[in-house]
Amino acid sequence: MGDQRAFRDSLYEQFARIGKSLASPKRLELLDLLSQGPRTVEGLAGLIDCSIANTSRHLQVLRQSRLVESSKQGLYVFYRLSDPAVSHLMVSLHRLAENRFSELNQARERMARMRSEAWRRNRQRFVHGVVRGEFVLLDVRSRDEFSAGHLPGAISIPLRELNQRFVELPKDRQVVAYCRGPYCLGALEAVDLLVDHGLDVRHLGAGIAEWRAEGGRVIIVEGANG
Repeated sequence: MGDQRAFRDSLYEQFARIGKSLASPKRLELLDLLSQGPRTVEGLAGLIDCSIANTSRHLQVLRQSRLVESSKQGLYVFYRLSDPAVSHLMVSLHRLAENRFSELNQARERMARMRSEAWRRNRQRFVHGVVRGEFVLLDVRSRDEFSAGHLPGAISIPLRELNQRFVELPKDRQVVAYCRGPYCLGALEAVDLLVDHGLDVRHLGAGIAEWRAEGGRVIIVEGANG
């Protein structure tokens, strides 16, 4: 019995390493950002509004639990997820929290506004609709994130450029915008801006991580950091 107890304790100690590393809002946000593609410590620090030193410490915790890995390119250290399963874990974590915590109701209701349900009903039909030109799929993330992985058929117009480049989008088809994920406000900002310019627009209500979790194919631009 003693050997069995020690064996089980050893197993759950390893599982707990993952749980301990996730017990920080900043580290969860870092994993969400790295689901979009590799980033430098400096770039991540700016996105999570944290000092470079503290960001580096958070990344070290994630690396020690083997959720992320790093490589040096020139003067910069790039971090990336260690395995696609980490991205799937984050999607599952989001969904579990949505199901268990009523505090997320307001956020869900806000993000449900102007959401396209087409891909949720039938992902393959949605992709075929994009290919056939029934929808225009708009990626409003940065160019680096687009290059690291984007949905099939998507075009890239970063949010900060959208007010100048909205004329590139057709008014005779529905535009479906997406950003980093279901809680990324960039897609909602894009919807509001394009509606003001008279376009028929919805947001996808999902990002690369959710798309991959549903088995969707992602396009990577050759030469992107990875």
